[in-house]
This record gives sequence, structure tokens and C-alpha cells, in this order.
Amino acid sequence: MYRSREHKVIAGVCGGLAEKWGWAPTMVRLLFLLSCILPGPQFIIYIIMWAFVPKAPARSGQW
Repeated sequence: MYRSREHKVIAGVCGGLAEKWGWAPTMVRLLFLLSCILPGPQFIIYIIMWAFVPKAPARSGQW
């Protein structure tokens, strides 16, 4: 699991999950936003993933 370098809006967490599961990044972001209507630790989990999930390795030819 990596945070996405290509499908990144804030930290690349939703983009990384989308790449891992083979989903569209927009769909994962939409599901995350919809889940925020429900009580739970969604933002805390997002921040933890931002802090501990590494960025995807750079592809050759990119910085």
C-alpha cells in the first residue's frame, strides 16, 4: 500500500487505495466523503494513513 503520486488531491491516501483496489480515485474520494456523514473515526484514520503510509516509489524518469 502506497499513497499515490499521480492521483493526489490532499495527501494521496484515497488515490493510493483506489490504485490498490483497481477503482477510480473519484469513487474512493466520494465514498470517503459519504462515510463522513456517519459517526466514526474517518478523519483520524485518514491522518494516520497520511503519516504512516509511504508515498509510492518514483518511477524512473521522474523526480
